[in-house]
Amino acid sequence: MSKLPVTVVTGFLGAGKTTLVRHLLQNNQGRRIAVIVNEFGEVGIDGELLRDCQICDEETENNAEKNNSKSNILELANGCLCCTVQEEFLPTMQALIERRDELDCVVIETSGLALPKPLVQAFRWPEIRTSATVDGVVTVVDCEALAKGELVGDLDALEAQRQADEELDHETPIEELFEDQLGCADMVLLTKVDCVNPTGLDKVKTWLASELQDGVKVVPCHSGQISPDVLLGFNAAVEDNLDSRHSHHDHEEEHDHDEDITSIPLTLDQAFEPKALVRQLMQLVSEQEIYRIKGFVAVPGKAMRLVLNGVGNRFDYFYDRPWRADEPRQTKLIVIGHELDGEKICSQFQ
Repeated sequence: MSKLPVTVVTGFLGAGKTTLVRHLLQNNQGRRIAVIVNEFGEVGIDGELLRDCQICDEETENNAEKNNSKSNILELANGCLCCTVQEEFLPTMQALIERRDELDCVVIETSGLALPKPLVQAFRWPEIRTSATVDGVVTVVDCEALAKGELVGDLDALEAQRQADEELDHETPIEELFEDQLGCADMVLLTKVDCVNPTGLDKVKTWLASELQDGVKVVPCHSGQISPDVLLGFNAAVEDNLDSRHSHHDHEEEHDHDEDITSIPLTLDQAFEPKALVRQLMQLVSEQEIYRIKGFVAVPGKAMRLVLNGVGNRFDYFYDRPWRADEPRQTKLIVIGHELDGEKICSQFQ
């Protein structure tokens, strides 16, 4: 039996990974796809969004517990996936391998804090190696953020810095993480290109081309809309050629993430007008170093659930589905950032 192909979708916080995977599930062209989603935080926002994409086998999903191996959407929420490969990933992957005849492929959506190489290295383990392979690594990049110099700083200054210092010893951990995600990529999907003018888009593409391995393509992608034929089927067997993919952690036995990056879950019984809530959240962003805010919002007088996404001081939202009769109409948010004051964030809504 052929190996089960696995596509790893990585990328920084808020780049659009969940939107991409959701679109893939809704336009699977008959493929039987299982998804492992590495949620960062206690509220399973991403996993729930994927389960609610309305294409999953209803009988299978209704008969499965949240993380039952028979479900096609599996959440690993006990930590960053690249740090918990043995505790969480290995048994989950083994369960999917046992269902090989029911699946055409697996997609892993990593958290925005995960390094791709430690995860790919797990496919060298004897328990997995003979039965599954990393078909390709797709890195999702926020074009609008890069064009504004966000997340990785000013592009011109960063390029000058690279030319002056090949070792990049003075980079921040977030910049190193971003480079590791690019260095492991078989393809880069450039999202939010409609928010950037042609000059800015050309600048981002030129910079990315200088950072990527030869042959790695940069593909513009609007709202996660890309054909499965482009996203899947690289046949790269990434675990067999990891040595050619640069990482800042290649010579370290273990890697450490910034321990001061935390997530604050908020579960609120009140409803919010979207614009008023965004103003409130932007006030929080101005007071603390917040990277990402995401979640579901109850809106007064609306039968639909609102999905809210925030990256830095940029927010967007949309209604995804009606509230179910058996679920509480609560507002559930995750706030992710550096050295966050949880008490102050919670008091903002009391």
